[in-house]
This record gives sequence, structure tokens and C-alpha cells, in this order.
Amino acid sequence: MIDAATSALDIAARVRGGKIRARDVVAGALERIAQRDAALNAFTSVLRERALSDAETLDRRLAAGQDPGPLAGVPFAAKNLFDIAGLSTLAGSKINADNPPAVRDATAVARLRAAGAVLIGALNMDEYAYGFSTENTHYGPTRNPHDPSRMAGGSSGGSASAVAGGLVPLGLGTDTNGSIRVPAALCGTFGLKPTFGRVSRSGVVPLAWSFDHVGPFARHVADLAAAFDAIAGPDPLDPVCSTRPAVRCTEQLGRGVQGLRIALLGGHFTRLAADEVLAAVGRVASALNATREVTLPEVHRARAAAQVITACEAGAYHLDRLRSRARDFDPMTRDRLLAATLVPAAAYVSAQRFRAWFRTRAAEIFRDTNVVLAPTVPWTAPTIGAPWTTRIGATEVLTRGHLGAFTQPLSFIGLPVLSVPIVAPGALPVGVQLIAAPFNEAALFRVAAWLEAEGVVRSPVA
Repeated sequence: MIDAATSALDIAARVRGGKIRARDVVAGALERIAQRDAALNAFTSVLRERALSDAETLDRRLAAGQDPGPLAGVPFAAKNLFDIAGLSTLAGSKINADNPPAVRDATAVARLRAAGAVLIGALNMDEYAYGFSTENTHYGPTRNPHDPSRMAGGSSGGSASAVAGGLVPLGLGTDTNGSIRVPAALCGTFGLKPTFGRVSRSGVVPLAWSFDHVGPFARHVADLAAAFDAIAGPDPLDPVCSTRPAVRCTEQLGRGVQGLRIALLGGHFTRLAADEVLAAVGRVASALNATREVTLPEVHRARAAAQVITACEAGAYHLDRLRSRARDFDPMTRDRLLAATLVPAAAYVSAQRFRAWFRTRAAEIFRDTNVVLAPTVPWTAPTIGAPWTTRIGATEVLTRGHLGAFTQPLSFIGLPVLSVPIVAPGALPVGVQLIAAPFNEAALFRVAAWLEAEGVVRSPVA
């Protein structure tokens, strides 16, 4: 029986073992989308005929004795920031709807398909990936499966909602300032932002080219590892993609946490957060017997530097569209991009210099620590259309912008981060970040798999 809760690797094992046809798996996913997506608004395009055709091709290959790959027959969907052959790459904007269809799949999409996964469709997002809520003006807000009155988070909100809602077992998203980890936490899924350069961005519309990341969503750690193993690796089409050999993370899952040195991130990461969020971090730390606290200096400046770099790089990329089609942007996106074009070059250079300094300070932590823990988001999912500001204690913060308070400082120095979900019965999800040194995703998967096996973290179908 294949249902919304079945893991990706279980699906693949049954398909490869001849116990179920890939076509039947895909047809089941399409039926769930037809039944549930009207309430969630996770998809902007559903590739019904293409998906069924791909599944039938896979079934024929299996019947001929061929091995279609480790993710055989697993349905997946990709944020509409990724090129998908035959579709215009919307990037959450109505401007891009006028563009000609992509002629090839983005590298990450193509690699999942090469591993046997079946592409089901494209997913909703914040316009041009510049937001944390997926309250999209053009295509409507994506809703949180745990409470449809609430945000899914962003900018990869469609990806998180589709996975958490059981529409697909795997999703692809992007993360510049937290756009995988924030929606993963709010929707209650696992989400990975790999090391910068570990996964190709070829065929993905940029937000900030110097720290955009591509990564997967899943409801099971082993599924997340399998998706990451499939998409990681060098790509001549992305010049920043590392040629460093990748450790296969699916082979690390049973190693446990013995010998790993795990600490808590203090200071900034313990302030301006709801009690239930800090309690979730405490629960994970207690399970791991992590009592040592480490700190990163000048974290508030790191957030500011990330915002400056994002603004400048995004403003430069969209300058021609701002000149020719400013009225067709979401007003909030347009205003942020217009303001970005006025940021002086000196501010950008200063932010980049600080970035190098902050990267060095972070590296010092990992000289004697393998993994550090921090909250993913400061609170549970706000309601769609929530007020612009929210009060935490005596401090008033921006409701949407503050969702990235704990993700932004880690993004722009390229660290690998895995957000694990804490989903208690009757409560909205929150997330805890597992953070490691560059190219040490294996340690993150060891910790996440152990926490999942111990029942500390989980991602049930909402």
C-alpha cells in the first residue's frame, strides 16, 4: 500500500522489486494533488501527462531488466525557480510568464530524474525568491498543511507545503537567507541547505548569486540523504560548483552520534524567540547531551551584511525589468529592489569584507566542534496576512523579516545546515538547525538520523 506517508526509499524499493508499478505510484500522487492542493496552493503547474509518461517509461525499463536508479518511481516537484523543460520558469512572477518555455531541466531536476525520480510539477514561491512567507500576489498564498490559515514560509513555501502535506515525498527548493530552512521549520519537514557550491545552481533563477544554494525537502532523513546524494557534485555549467568528492550521506545514517562533539549556539540565537522554540532546541540538546555553549561574534552585523549583499546582487540582476516593467512586480518586491539599486558600492564592499572576517570566526568554532545547534525560526507560522510587526517581550520586530533572524547569519558564509522538525501533537511545528563546517554534511545526517530514530524529531504528514 503506497500512501501519503510512505517514504521515498520505500517507494523506490517496492518499484524496483516489482511489487508496484511506477505508474500507479505517480497516479496516486496526482490524485492526492487533485484532492488537496486546492486548499494548500502549493503547485503552480502539474505535469500530469509528462509524469505518467515518464513513469510508464520507467516501468518498461524495469521490465527489460534495467536499473532506473535509487529513487525509482519516487514523485517529486521543484520550486518554479528551476528550469523545467517545456514550462516557462515563473520565479514567482507574472513577468516571467511571458518568457518562452525552458528547453532543458535545471541540473538538480535532471539529476533527480536520472536517479529514477518522476517530476510531478512546479511549486509556488515568493516572487523572485525575495521573501519568507510565500504570500504570492500573482499566484496566491501557499498555505501551511498544519493550519491552512497560516503561512507555509518562504521563499520555498510550495516545496515545504507539498512535502508536509503528503502530496510528494521529495521537493526541491533554494536557500539564500533561509528559504529552505524557514518553510521546512514552519511546515514540519526536514530541509537541507548544503555547503555553498556543493549542488549546482545551473538552470535556477538567481536571487543573490554569491550565496544562493539548492537543496531538498523530505519527511524522512534517509529520503533527504538520498535526494542530496543524487543532486550533489560538480557541474561545468555552474562555475562555483565544487569539484571536491562528496561523501555519500546515505552511507552515514547508521553511524550514530558517538564521537561527535556537539554544542549550542548562544548569544543572538537565544534571544527574541518564543519559549516553545527555545524549548525545542533544549529538547534536542538534552537528547544529544550537548551542554557546551559556543558563540559567534557580531551576529547582528552578519544579518545586516547578508541583507546588503542580497539587495545589491538582486537589484543588479533585476535592473532592466525594473526599468521596463516595474508595475508588473509585486509592490513589496518592487520597492525592495528599487531601494537596492540605491545602495552605494561602498556598502557592498564593506559587507563583503565583513563576510570574510565572519567566515573566519565561524571556522574557529569548528576546530573542536562537529555540529552546533540553533533555532531555525523564532516562532511558529504566522497567519497569512499577519500584521507587519510582532512583539516579543518588549521588542517589536518585523513579522516576516524576523523569520530569517537565525538563518541569515549562517547563509552568507556558505555553511551546511539541516533543519529538523519538532512537531508535537496539537501544536504547530518549529525547527532546530544542525550546523557544520563546510562540506561536512555527513555529520549533519548522522545527527539527524539518530534524532529521528530516537523519536526526538519527526515529520508526520499534516
